[in-house]
Amino acid sequence: MKIGVYGGSFNPVHKGHIKIANYVIDNNLVDKLLIVPSYNYWDKNNLISIDDRVNMLKFYEKDNIIVDSEFSHLIYTYQIIESLKEKYKNDDFCLIIGADNIVNFDKWKNYKKLLELELIIFARNGIDIIPYLKKMGKIDNYVIVEELGEIDISSTMIRNNIENTNFIKNYLDEEVLDYIVKKRLYWK
Repeated sequence: MKIGVYGGSFNPVHKGHIKIANYVIDNNLVDKLLIVPSYNYWDKNNLISIDDRVNMLKFYEKDNIIVDSEFSHLIYTYQIIESLKEKYKNDDFCLIIGADNIVNFDKWKNYKKLLELELIIFARNGIDIIPYLKKMGKIDNYVIVEELGEIDISSTMIRNNIENTNFIKNYLDEEVLDYIVKKRLYWK
């Protein structure tokens, strides 16, 4: 089985994240998708609790889209991948990222180990992906997805406009918006 790993803070999860998740499943790029929310990045100090982020992601679980927070406490992506490979010993893995991540991918801890995986890269911010892949020596075993067009949504934008529910409801599914409002998440 081919398992896609889609990591991130999902702070909060928005329609762009889910569009990506559904795309990789609907287009048979992976057999199963593991959404792995990060516990707390070293460079992100504005994260709400992992429990709240997992609860919001759970609205999207299906047979082949699984929220897996078992290894969320691990700091580096390569550690998560290694742990998942131990858990799913007979499966192949690929990594799903946005083009904005490929810009600094060579700064990721043990990135060369991650380059051994197939990368599924989603176009974002008009970034020309190929030069970054070539710079790292990645000349094959990747898929660039441009069919979705630019996904012009960010969790930061949503957090910065959280009190304007008329605005953010365009970017959040109703269950997620209700959860955020009910718990007053992200309000200052």
